[in-house]
Amino acid sequence: MPRRSAVGGLDDQRAGERCQRLELERAWLVDPWTGREGVGSLLVEDGRIADLRWAGGRVAPGTRPELLVLPGLTDLHAHFREPGDEDAETIATGLAAAAHGGFTRVCLMPNTTPPVDGPGVLRQVLAAAAASGSPVRVDVYGTTSAGRGGLGLSAMGELADAGAAGFSDDGSPVADAALFRNALAYAGALDRVVVEHAQDPLLTAGAEMHEGLVATILGLRGWPRAGEEAAVARALAILDEVCRAAPTGARPRLHLTHLSTAGSLDLIRRAKSTGLPVTCDVTPHHLALHDGWVAGDRRWAWDAAAAPWAGSAVEAAPYDTATRVNPPLRTPADAAALAAGLRDGTVDAIATDHAPHTAVAKAVEYGEAANGISGIETGLGLLLAAVDAGVLDLPTATRALTVGPERVLGSALGAGGPAGFEIGAPADVVLVDRSEGWMVSAEGLLSKGKNSPLLGRELGGRVLLTVAGGRFAYLDPGLDAG
Repeated sequence: MPRRSAVGGLDDQRAGERCQRLELERAWLVDPWTGREGVGSLLVEDGRIADLRWAGGRVAPGTRPELLVLPGLTDLHAHFREPGDEDAETIATGLAAAAHGGFTRVCLMPNTTPPVDGPGVLRQVLAAAAASGSPVRVDVYGTTSAGRGGLGLSAMGELADAGAAGFSDDGSPVADAALFRNALAYAGALDRVVVEHAQDPLLTAGAEMHEGLVATILGLRGWPRAGEEAAVARALAILDEVCRAAPTGARPRLHLTHLSTAGSLDLIRRAKSTGLPVTCDVTPHHLALHDGWVAGDRRWAWDAAAAPWAGSAVEAAPYDTATRVNPPLRTPADAAALAAGLRDGTVDAIATDHAPHTAVAKAVEYGEAANGISGIETGLGLLLAAVDAGVLDLPTATRALTVGPERVLGSALGAGGPAGFEIGAPADVVLVDRSEGWMVSAEGLLSKGKNSPLLGRELGGRVLLTVAGGRFAYLDPGLDAG
């Protein structure tokens, strides 16, 4: 096993402790910050990268490296539910799940109870993260509007002073165009990004899943692509106007999160070609899954693209509420467009939109179930499945989980985060065993949220350890250093 032959120096260290010594020999290293990948060795001593050596060499066609070493991953978009809904997730359990998924930095959405619309709640979240003992870094968005009510701006200046990474009313779009315009202008002056949930509430009222053949067969109310694309077009038009009026040095920045349709990416592609300061992310589940999963189809999106949804592909019971998410799972063609957007640079980042829920919130009729997938532990596995299928290459997938998120957030995050394999820097390292898969199970997920349609599914690539800021954030219980 590669874990015995290529991992050394662990001794009896445990999660939470400083990484005194870690030797990774003849592993496949990917450093998206320098654009380099290949066979190499990495040494961590006293929590810092002490040595890095590239040995060269390639993996033979049709094979894959058994041991993969990545820089720490950054999740732009996660929900840890605290304060207010600790039955679904706490900061501590969310950070444990993040480390299990390979993430060394997470950015938390502010739609908690109460929402993060002032510095007091923001400090409460950061204090809970510090008390957890996890070395995974936590950044927090403040709300765009006061109380996420959409009627007036939040205390944006105070939130920025308290360390807010940006502003978002995620879960709800900013429906008032004038308010959204002002938010972009103020956030630009504060050097913060506005993260917008692109949804037209009138076009999606009562919608249950993607509008299409599968929804018709299942008798569920359709959620049209226009419900997202119209909101994207409006946001870009407002951004363009604000940029024209912005004073020098106060350039607004807009990030559109969890985009799901080919049309949305076409709009982003055109906007970027004109120089608009817009970025976007997509989720692992919108890349790998599709609307047929609501009907029990369990093919990956790239396998379903060649044939329409049909009963012969059904492997699970229909109406699994774990597949209900906002925006909804789209068609295989939309998923293919998202992958193409990653390959050509239209899509800047991959974010999990980790949305844990209690069993009670999901054990209802499909249209009444809470939206969201618990996905921070399975995101990397889905992307590695896409890599294995040839949909993405490994550098592109890794860059979208590291360089992309850091550039989206910019200077708001400051120094000290994941930045590749730099000698002398605090170690942010993820070790993945590619020689064997792992079965997704409720018992194996560290998140309180077990609402995943992947339960019972095997994913390739097992995270063996995660080092964040020089400390162990996760150690696989079966890891044998030999």
